[in-house]
Amino acid sequence: MDIEKTSYNRRSFLKVSVLSGGGMLLGFSLVAQSKPAGLKVQAALSGEGAELTSFIRITPQGQIAILSPNPEFGQNVKTAMPMIVAEELDVDWKTVVVEQAPFNTRLYGRQFTGGSQGIRQYWKSLRTAGASARQMLMEAAAQAWKVPVGEITTEAGVLHHKTSGKTAGYGAMATEAAKLPVPKEVKLKAVDTFKILSTPRQNVDGMSIVTGKPLFSLDYRQPGMLIAMMVHPPGFGQKLKSFDATAVRKMPGIRDVFSIKIFQEDYAQEIFDTRTFNELVVIVGRSTWEVMQAKKKLPVQWEPIADTVEKQNAFGQMRDKIVPAGLETTDAHYAGMKEREAQPAKELRRDGDPETAFRQAAKVLERTYTAPFLAHNSMEPLNCFAHVTAEKAFLACGIQAPEFTERAIAARLGMPIEKIDIQLTRMGGGFGRKAYGHYMVEAALISQKMKAPVKLIYSREDDMTYGIYRPMYRMTFRAAFDAAGNLTAFHVRGGGIPESPLGGSENNFPAGAIDHYLADEWTFPSNITVGAFRAPRSNFIAVAQQAFLDEVAETMGKDPIGFRLELLERAKTKPVGKNNTYEADRYAGVLKLVRDKSGWGQSSPANLHRGVAVYFCHNSYAAHVVDLSMKEGQPVVEKVTSAVDCGIVVNPEAAGNMVEGAVVDGIGNALFGNLTVKGGKPQQSNFDNYRMIRHNEAPKVIEVHFVKNEIDPTGLGEPPFPPVIAALANALYKATGKRLYSQPFQPALDKRNTGQPVQG
Repeated sequence: MDIEKTSYNRRSFLKVSVLSGGGMLLGFSLVAQSKPAGLKVQAALSGEGAELTSFIRITPQGQIAILSPNPEFGQNVKTAMPMIVAEELDVDWKTVVVEQAPFNTRLYGRQFTGGSQGIRQYWKSLRTAGASARQMLMEAAAQAWKVPVGEITTEAGVLHHKTSGKTAGYGAMATEAAKLPVPKEVKLKAVDTFKILSTPRQNVDGMSIVTGKPLFSLDYRQPGMLIAMMVHPPGFGQKLKSFDATAVRKMPGIRDVFSIKIFQEDYAQEIFDTRTFNELVVIVGRSTWEVMQAKKKLPVQWEPIADTVEKQNAFGQMRDKIVPAGLETTDAHYAGMKEREAQPAKELRRDGDPETAFRQAAKVLERTYTAPFLAHNSMEPLNCFAHVTAEKAFLACGIQAPEFTERAIAARLGMPIEKIDIQLTRMGGGFGRKAYGHYMVEAALISQKMKAPVKLIYSREDDMTYGIYRPMYRMTFRAAFDAAGNLTAFHVRGGGIPESPLGGSENNFPAGAIDHYLADEWTFPSNITVGAFRAPRSNFIAVAQQAFLDEVAETMGKDPIGFRLELLERAKTKPVGKNNTYEADRYAGVLKLVRDKSGWGQSSPANLHRGVAVYFCHNSYAAHVVDLSMKEGQPVVEKVTSAVDCGIVVNPEAAGNMVEGAVVDGIGNALFGNLTVKGGKPQQSNFDNYRMIRHNEAPKVIEVHFVKNEIDPTGLGEPPFPPVIAALANALYKATGKRLYSQPFQPALDKRNTGQPVQG
């Protein structure tokens, strides 16, 4: 049992009050009490430390409402966060009503969803919130019954004094409890006494989702609301030159056609202010259908952009973003990355003397891996409702990073931030795409221009061709071996368009396990906008690294799992360097769990081919074994066995779903994901030519296992995604006898079936 100091001060925004008609409303800043170490590890997504205010409402009738602060886009945080509060509050989960907290940075701080940080950051804070409310209720009961508070116990929302036999529901004591000071320290439950946490709980929005209740911003309606859509340049490297709206304005239902600039030219963008095209043509009308028809008829002229440099405020650090002119093409991208990789790179880590080790090596293994741009393709395309008046700006929208977007909207409208009112709606997927709030700025500008409520809607084609994509990547790995076949040196060089995939991964495994190690990186500028994509950077480097380690193990004549465990044992007992980011024991633990649960090393049918991979990212460890067969030259994923160490599992049902989703998502992107560009124009614009995984292509069985421990929860949304792609690649090698070095894998499989030459 932990003793947690509440440490409240002015910064904590402490407020305890009696509800109208009696009862209890408890709200206080939580992150001020307990900020986890390493909060800035995923800086691209988490930024500086956040503050969170949690509200617990208890009515005299015993109704209990817990507000969930973070935006929800399918990761089930709206269920998990209230579960944490409810556990320490000691209530019956069936009696709890969960509500989405309103967006309010003054009350809740940075309500950010991304980087697999939500539960990790707020674990002890949310527990302390529940424990504090419970302690105040116990003290109120002790005063009412004139007994020591130490004799009061609770169970399922009921207070007990066993000696006298007195009992009372929380509601009966709520009004008096609200008048008491918040305790300066509270006792948190021992993990082995949890009743709500670590037990399966259904999604609190599940019934509303399947019955079509209005949860998403597309569902939002208001009297007099207009529909807006936009026309953006057809290609990257282009901008608006002119348009003629004369005929379109006369079409049925059309109210206006005009252009907008998302940001002013001198605006210093914040980290999530990324947008692809700054000037857009807007069509506003009565209905979606009428606006779509007008959009097809609007004549627009485009012209090339010039080289530009944009200012960006990256969490307080100003930097320049170079946007080169030109109409880019995917083939030229691959050629350009290859050429750039051969030039000097920026050194990130050096252990020992890798140059000498490679020069003296009896054998050197070198392999290069590439991956294309990927579109996010959330189920729900971008959209936003906005109603801007002289008094305030109201927006109803799904957004992962509302705080940053609120500031952008205020700056663009020239309106005090206190007048920006954002209602958080559920998102139909995000995966990083909805961290970038340009579409909210666009909706606000359109409403301001029209002086009316407006809903901005992106079509699937708009969503897919606008950006913001997963970057293109290229990595080359080299391994040196001595005459006895021992691994003596390791070199990783990574780069991409327009960013490197390393970004901190230079200190990840196998760094720390090899005497002579070198990691360096390079970048290749582009005017194609990129951004966070599920497990940023790790979604590629894990694939390349784990595929290469399999090939190294084969070169040494070792079992893939056994070889990795040998390296991890070295990293544990005699580590190289001091900046290793992983815990070797936990890394090995998750690998051993997937080995045992999958029956690795046991005999299997001749037509079953197995691949394994393991990776650490976003503070958690994940491993997969993929079993596949080949039927008519095509892979069939029969089973995936997954093992994850993410600390205490808050909600096993949701956690299992999260891993299953990552497995399907990873396999789909690995086989099919590919967005290409020709003359600046994206060549894929909808699901007819951007291939997604289909139901019959998903694994027949996904078996998920979690390492059981009492470590505070870490990330889960992203960690299972990267290694499953590598496990698939390694299984495909076993099935075909050829290694695949370029994603997506399916084109190479198709070529092989037709007898065409294939890399590898």
